[in-house]
Amino acid sequence: MMKYTLSKGLVLMALAGSFSVPGSARNIFSGSTVPSAGLIQSPLYPEFKETSFRFMTYNIRNGKGMDNRTDYQRTADEIIRCGADFVAVQEVDSATNRSNGRYVLGELAWYTQMFPVFSEAIPLKGGSYGIGLLCRKRPLNTLRIPMPGREEARTLLIAEFESFYLACTHWSLNAEDRKASQEKLRQVVASLKKKPLILAGDLNATPDSPEIKKLKKDFTLVNDPKQPTFPANKPKKTIDYIAVWKPTAHQLYWSKRQTRVLEAKTASDHRPVVSEFRIKTPAHRFFYGKPYLQNPSNNGITIMFQTRRPSYCWIEFTTDSLLAAHGDAAPQKARSLIGGQVICHDIEQKIRLNDLKEGTTYYYRVCAQELLENRAYFKAFGDTIRTPYYRFTLPASDTDDFTAIILNDMHCSDQVEQKMSALAKTIPHDIVFFNGDCLPEPADRYEAIVNINRLAERFEGSTHPIFFIRGNHEIRNAYSSGMPSLFDNPPLPYILETKHENSDASDEQTGWQVSSPNEAQKPYGAFSWGDTRFVYLDCGEDKPDNTWVYYGLNDFTEFRKEQATFLKKEIRSREFRRADRHILLGHIPLWGNTDKYQPSPALWCPILKKSSWDIGLFAHTHHFKYYQRNSIKNPFPIYIGGGKKVETATMAVLRKEGKRLTLKVYNAKGKLLKEVDL
Repeated sequence: MMKYTLSKGLVLMALAGSFSVPGSARNIFSGSTVPSAGLIQSPLYPEFKETSFRFMTYNIRNGKGMDNRTDYQRTADEIIRCGADFVAVQEVDSATNRSNGRYVLGELAWYTQMFPVFSEAIPLKGGSYGIGLLCRKRPLNTLRIPMPGREEARTLLIAEFESFYLACTHWSLNAEDRKASQEKLRQVVASLKKKPLILAGDLNATPDSPEIKKLKKDFTLVNDPKQPTFPANKPKKTIDYIAVWKPTAHQLYWSKRQTRVLEAKTASDHRPVVSEFRIKTPAHRFFYGKPYLQNPSNNGITIMFQTRRPSYCWIEFTTDSLLAAHGDAAPQKARSLIGGQVICHDIEQKIRLNDLKEGTTYYYRVCAQELLENRAYFKAFGDTIRTPYYRFTLPASDTDDFTAIILNDMHCSDQVEQKMSALAKTIPHDIVFFNGDCLPEPADRYEAIVNINRLAERFEGSTHPIFFIRGNHEIRNAYSSGMPSLFDNPPLPYILETKHENSDASDEQTGWQVSSPNEAQKPYGAFSWGDTRFVYLDCGEDKPDNTWVYYGLNDFTEFRKEQATFLKKEIRSREFRRADRHILLGHIPLWGNTDKYQPSPALWCPILKKSSWDIGLFAHTHHFKYYQRNSIKNPFPIYIGGGKKVETATMAVLRKEGKRLTLKVYNAKGKLLKEVDL
């Protein structure tokens, strides 16, 4: 009876439920020899994302080096050194006598922190001998195909992943068998799903052989055939290859400068070949969502969107509706630059259209090219992706008509968002305000992007400007300080000269000197829509800065003082004084709020009382209220939006027609709750 040695790799795979004796299964089956998808990702195996990866092929001679010494750690070190994400392994034992019963592929998986997938070519001395794949990510499915080999049977192993296939093989020493293997390979690969397939292995054939010439009709060779791979100490010929299936090769990117034969002279009799690949982002997944309009001010508008990968982006725009209808290229283009360079290092895209004509309808579309390779002296671009044309109209400076929709406290409730979205689509409007707690507590950038794009699409942000006003829940969680980069607010038309004086002795005193970027954009501000001036404030948190749950990371005390300075300048500004109507927005009410902690009214209300306001639009309490002027010592009417549940949520519609300004309040069912002539 064979005595098996339980190596680290074997123990690990057995405990993980991933080890199965490689047997005669030769068909695609659900799952693989690695843990099932239902298992939680082990910390042993780092998370892998299928966007770009490094693929190595390595005939390891079962760990036996040019010095005739078998050393699996040395073999693994070559893999680790190049940072491979996937490895096609040839000549590897599984529980044979000569390997002392060790599962060699599993042991390499232990060292490299990868998942092993083995394919038996032949039974050998109590175990098996064949090929395998080491994978940074579990395959979805695997396929094992017997291949011709008269001196010894051969095998083809294919692993399916979400975006691609990887194939490993080791062809026969016999030319006729290799020719038959090439034909069988072509038939098998042609029957698979239409996604990229990368083949790797020891093909035992030189580049000028009939088999490789025939292979090149169906596959593109990735590695340079002029770089020899065998023997490892003094390589003289190329017999190890990485190749890409031509019919789906357009979905991949690779380059010769990212492909090399490694200087591994001792660990095996073959040198490994490694190449970097990138899955091109498909057109239907290129953008996180439709573009959304921001910052309609100063005869311009900002178009924002996010791409899945860093990309070179621009906007084409025109006033020609016929050109847009035909989908033709627009004559005017815009792109974003900083310091003379196009901004293309990140996925967040913000492009400003300036010098637009008032009262004119524009048609625009987003164009983008993925940056597949971005180096100092070389860049590679993907195909140009173009969105459909969208339209928007900037108001004339003297327009006296508009309709604005105000939403609040939806707290990412899908039911509330859908009902309010359906209601908004029945009301022609020009602008949408999300007045706080509609993008609550973003944990990371991905969550923030997904939530913003969902709201923007549901409320037609590609054709109507949308404003995101922060509530107290938007300024919580890990990415709250990063989320403002996904917005573009109107810049302040004047310089704020704030004095950061020491606070009076109180719970609010921190002892910190405030140092912050002198940014032109703030999460508060003002803009004009025709003859109406909108002013929006950011109230910060609803508890003192020194509340334990903030861990000393908040300083809204100085931030509110800064806004007091802004208000003083705003009410004296030419834009404010020339406006016919004045609308105030903010999340936490300055009147009608029942919170114990209310620092903003003492700072802002005396300033607001010195100017004329038509209405204040607030939220936060989750209970709809309307207060007439002076009913709660409020110098102007106050609207407070309802709560996050379908039963209590409200939508306000502020409409101006000539000199008439009206407010209508609806519930989620579309029932009119309140109508006020302002």
